[in-house]
Amino acid sequence: MKMVKKKIIIACDSYKGCLSSREVNEAIASGLKEWNAEDAPPEMKNLDSDEASPEIITLEMSDGGEGMLDAFLSAMKGERVKIHAHDALMRWIEAEYGIVDDTGIIEIAQTAGLALIGPEQRNPMKATSWGVGEMIMNAYRRGVRRFIVGLGGSATSDCGIGMLKAMGDDWKKIRRECSFVLASDVTNPLCGENGAAHVFAPQKGADAKMVQMLDDRARKFAEVSAKHFGYDRSAAPGAGAAGGLGYAFLQYFNAEARPGAELLLEKIEVDVLIQNADLVITGEGHSDRQTLMGKLPQRILEHVTNQKIWLVSGGVSDRKAMLDAGFDRVVQVTPEEMPLDEAMKPEVARNNIIKVIREQFAL
Repeated sequence: MKMVKKKIIIACDSYKGCLSSREVNEAIASGLKEWNAEDAPPEMKNLDSDEASPEIITLEMSDGGEGMLDAFLSAMKGERVKIHAHDALMRWIEAEYGIVDDTGIIEIAQTAGLALIGPEQRNPMKATSWGVGEMIMNAYRRGVRRFIVGLGGSATSDCGIGMLKAMGDDWKKIRRECSFVLASDVTNPLCGENGAAHVFAPQKGADAKMVQMLDDRARKFAEVSAKHFGYDRSAAPGAGAAGGLGYAFLQYFNAEARPGAELLLEKIEVDVLIQNADLVITGEGHSDRQTLMGKLPQRILEHVTNQKIWLVSGGVSDRKAMLDAGFDRVVQVTPEEMPLDEAMKPEVARNNIIKVIREQFAL
């Protein structure tokens, strides 16, 4: 009887600060390509002898943060547009966004990104989301009327005021004519101890005094906006995303907030893709109990039915919780004895991934 060729889906998030989603996927695929059918794990036995290598499909992933543009364009087969815009310190840079039919794909980190600013220059009291407004205006003038906006990786805590200023009075036309879906896993409100300033501003360069000033500024802006519109979205889940950019979209443009990973999985029709797969491999930079609170690997786990699923991450804590949640294997890429700064070097991480994949397929 002829055996059926096996199919493996690789869908990993980036190892943040180290490897992109695409690079992680490619490293895992490289490890699989040196595969020996005789040494394969049980779920990959009974290969067609004429087809010793399985079919490997890689899916670029993102939760709405850095890499979101690449992931969505890969999934939706769109056009990449390059423009000159301002970063969070109002310096001219080249930024990109995507267009798929009449839908714009905006990754706010392209202009307002923390990664664009050196640690010694980070100051959320000055950082502005102006460049996000420039990207949206450019897309609007090209005929875009629907937007998917990835809210991760921001350097700002300006509640989207910079973005609105960049639009000028055109924000009113955009409000009437356009729709926005926010791709973000952040559920924090705008203000208070769980708000944008208190939770996220310290990692953007704010000290305790700045945090309080930023929170006060956000509260004032929300009060003024609520009087103007007659409603207040500052307490809505996700209002605190990207330094309050989430709030600006919710309050000024009636945006819909969606978990970024789930939105992408929906766009690529993941249920159809994995329907006849034998093994799904997912992962992230570090997996712990928070992984099971809506992060990308957990979102993918929810779509798995009778397929085997492996979690392959740079680091792993709470392994038992991962296994109990339904992952068939939980694999840590980084050797226990390796210092983190060494493990974070891209070439070292890539080699660690390839090595551990070979080892897992020999088990």
